[in-house]
Amino acid sequence: MPPADPASVSNSKFQISNPKSQISNLKSLISNLKSQIPVVLYHSTHNPTHRVDLKEAILRSLPPDNGLYMPDSLPVLDADFWKSWRDLSFHEIGCAVAQAFFGSDVPTAALRDIVATSLTFDAPLVTFAPDDHILELFHGPTLAFKDFGARFMARLMAWLTRGDDRQLTVLVATSGDTGGAVASAFLNVPGTRVVILYPQGKVSGLQEKQLTALGGNITALEINGSFDDCQALVKSAFLDRELSENLNLTSANSINLARLVPQAFYYIHAARQLPQGVKPVFVVPSGNFGNLTAGLLAMHLGLPVAHFVAATNRNDVVPEFLRTGSYAPRPSVPTISNAMDVGAPSNFVRMQALFGGSWERMKSMISGMSFTDEQTRAAIREVKSLHDYVIDPHGAVGWLAARQWRALHPGSTTITLETAHPAKFPDVMVAELGQQAMAVPERLAILANREKVAVPLGIDFATFRDWLVATF
Repeated sequence: MPPADPASVSNSKFQISNPKSQISNLKSLISNLKSQIPVVLYHSTHNPTHRVDLKEAILRSLPPDNGLYMPDSLPVLDADFWKSWRDLSFHEIGCAVAQAFFGSDVPTAALRDIVATSLTFDAPLVTFAPDDHILELFHGPTLAFKDFGARFMARLMAWLTRGDDRQLTVLVATSGDTGGAVASAFLNVPGTRVVILYPQGKVSGLQEKQLTALGGNITALEINGSFDDCQALVKSAFLDRELSENLNLTSANSINLARLVPQAFYYIHAARQLPQGVKPVFVVPSGNFGNLTAGLLAMHLGLPVAHFVAATNRNDVVPEFLRTGSYAPRPSVPTISNAMDVGAPSNFVRMQALFGGSWERMKSMISGMSFTDEQTRAAIREVKSLHDYVIDPHGAVGWLAARQWRALHPGSTTITLETAHPAKFPDVMVAELGQQAMAVPERLAILANREKVAVPLGIDFATFRDWLVATF
């Protein structure tokens, strides 16, 4: 859209002697200028004609047709950025990406503050061999990659709701790490209350304490079902428009676009640490596929990427689709890499949208691999033996996929995303490596003796709805 005509600005006259006319002219001028600033709109993956602004997309999270929001046009970082990207700091990369996605709706100064207060920890690259790297994403407050998205989202939501007296109710379903990251990010944030739904008996003990032992404005619901059941309850709450409006609901799952954009930061940050000219293959332990979708967003921004590998456990719905072209969601099964126990990944529709619905295009850029618990346990022991490195069950699935990819494609350089600190899975780690291999960070250890406080619920939506209404 062309800029405002300078003549129209300079010819505007404000008469001191006529304040009412001056105010009227000023309002007209501001209106004209605003009309010439491009505004990014967001559409539903199910219905491109359903379009909303940033505030609606982030705070309402889910379109009424049960699709997911995507920007009308995906940004591309300009040539000047890609000339200097290897010399930029993590914060500078984050600011550039955030500006590319949200800059038309959020002032630069506000975005810089959001990035600076979110990225208070690094994502270092660990090298096993010149072609074999691990990206550690567990250095945040809850020791999981979800900290990047949760902290950014909490701050962006606070900016979007500034001056709003209504209480914001944050709903989140978790298969392990999301809930802890969201709880930490929103703990005692004024004007917010957080409800975390997690599957009974299907998260580790320390993960559960991160969800249930904080108190304050955090409430945990222990659902007698699977993660997919938890996710279905959250989605049903948003599709109940009366409930959503009355309780001012928003989601902190990766169905919310504000979770994905900050995860694109570390893909660029990781790739810049490789030698000049090396295009990495990113190997992503995958459950709900938000993390891999964030990598696709980074690629769309212009990041040179050779390929993506979706590494899963027995819940291999997407790898099966990539092999056969048939997408068949099914109930999830429990594994030792519990954060990936998802049978109907939400972000699959975003992945399809990014490839124009083409199976051929998607499988040319993404490959899928799946591994059993027995293979995962063996990988934990092997990584320790070969590299003296303690890797968690999710990272171990990724490491297996990276090794298999390099064997099939000699000359490839892989970056495996290590998504959680191994200390969060003590039963598995001690069983495979012994107690001496487990160094538990203090911020996790202090939760061990705290009391678990959770409300038990079934998977019936009417019961969940009644609880929300009665409680809030």
